[in-house]
Amino acid sequence: MRERHASSQYLHLGSRHILIDCAEGTQLRLQELKISPMKLDTVLISHLHGDHYYGLIGLINSMHLNGRTNPLKMYGPPELINILNLMLKASDTHLRYPLNFTALENHEPQLLDADNQLKITAFGVKHRIPAWGFRFDEIVGRKINQDFLTEHTPSHEAMQQIQLGKDFTAVDGEVLANETITHQAHHPRSYAYCTDTAYHETLVRHIFRADLLYHEATFGKDMADFAEQTFHSTTVQAAEIARQAEVGKLIIGHFSSRYKDTQILLDESRSVFTQTELALDNRKFLI
Repeated sequence: MRERHASSQYLHLGSRHILIDCAEGTQLRLQELKISPMKLDTVLISHLHGDHYYGLIGLINSMHLNGRTNPLKMYGPPELINILNLMLKASDTHLRYPLNFTALENHEPQLLDADNQLKITAFGVKHRIPAWGFRFDEIVGRKINQDFLTEHTPSHEAMQQIQLGKDFTAVDGEVLANETITHQAHHPRSYAYCTDTAYHETLVRHIFRADLLYHEATFGKDMADFAEQTFHSTTVQAAEIARQAEVGKLIIGHFSSRYKDTQILLDESRSVFTQTELALDNRKFLI
């Protein structure tokens, strides 16, 4: 439906450019937003239902044709790499860039990636086939307190060590603990992504106090039985998970096409968790 294409999200933090799921039409949505896929460093695929990855081979091939040489990290179910390799082999395509694939093979929390900007963790969700959610936690450095700098005038080398988390030894031999002479630059931001999952309270511990949560809400509250049968969630179930997890804001999406007007879905969710918004095409959320 217009303004409700299938799943794909783009996450940008500093130099990190991440694609979460890649439905058919994702390339067109990126063009509309004037986002170059050549910037992507990581692609995450939650599960192997077509509305979450059918756009992937086209995106991979387009980057190849456009001359990409930078490696691309990819995480997804183990069968995904076999599917991609078969398609590439059938078209006699030899990618110009390394495709570094890591399989998601169990439902236990798994640290996927970490650098000085971001930590990415995967965790199992409850769906008809193996599926995963993802959490993104910003890594925030520490700043040196001004009163410490004025009193101790540390060398440049000492300041570098302090910023790396080291304690400081004063001239008189006193050791000053790092946490007493530094402070966090700002609150580290976090985002959690839970799509195609039945109501599953185990998710709460994985997404606890995330600043922003995306949680599927395929059905209205009157279809709870059908949601359970199909391993999906209702509006109020998504909101209940957000409430229990004490998240800052909830985005609901993945709506069934039976709902022509999504306002009723938003109202239902807000009746449980007021800080709820709709995931519609090309919407941007600042965390």
